[in-house]
Amino acid sequence: MTKIQEFNDLHTSEELLFLGNAWDLLSALTLEKVGFKAIGTTSWGIANSLGYIDGELIDFDRHLSIIKTIAENVNIPVSADIEAGYSENVEIVVNNVLKTADIGVVGINIEDSLKKQKGLREISKHCNLLEKIRIALDTNGFKNFYINARTDTYFQRENPLLETIDRAKSYVESGASGIFVPGMKLEEDIREVALKINAPLNVLSLPGLTNCNKLKELGVKRFSFGNALSDKYIAFLEKNTEQLIECKDTTHLYID
Repeated sequence: MTKIQEFNDLHTSEELLFLGNAWDLLSALTLEKVGFKAIGTTSWGIANSLGYIDGELIDFDRHLSIIKTIAENVNIPVSADIEAGYSENVEIVVNNVLKTADIGVVGINIEDSLKKQKGLREISKHCNLLEKIRIALDTNGFKNFYINARTDTYFQRENPLLETIDRAKSYVESGASGIFVPGMKLEEDIREVALKINAPLNVLSLPGLTNCNKLKELGVKRFSFGNALSDKYIAFLEKNTEQLIECKDTTHLYID
């Protein structure tokens, strides 16, 4: 079985896919070591590790090199977060997806947010992009490569539910393997979206939205925590390094 098929199967099994989000090799190896079955990279975490904020500010090839290092050194499937594709040009985005597939990952997250201005890409334009991505993947030896189509309706719309369902259905018809709706938190909304779309639903961990078993009951097939772990790691690092300077003492480094 290929890793691409293995990753697809994780979305259709009885169990919810609890995806570990990594930002460098150490975090990826740790997630694999403790038992996560697949890894998704976090663009936010990678950006922070390089001194940037999220939002496609890193050179794409530099971003890709980090993802490649992760994919080459773990044995579990890795999906790459490539934000909106690192370009507004369709051909460049498609080429970036192929470059990503070439490094050995099994899927991508690609979102419909605009990067140079507030707003979402028009549904028809985003569907056109997804169709071109799927065709390019299929014709270049990456059949069933997992396209997790992220919609940012819950970040950018006041009443997002109906548009979310509309976009999700259209994205699946255009070649998306699954739908990712970060920011969606209400149980009734989650249940409704899961029922209305014919594809695995991925939601993002938030305060009050944390339990895999509960999400499974609502119809969620994939659960990820995004940059929450990397933020926790950075906060821990800052707290302990500040304590070193304040106390001029290293005792706390040896206390569990």
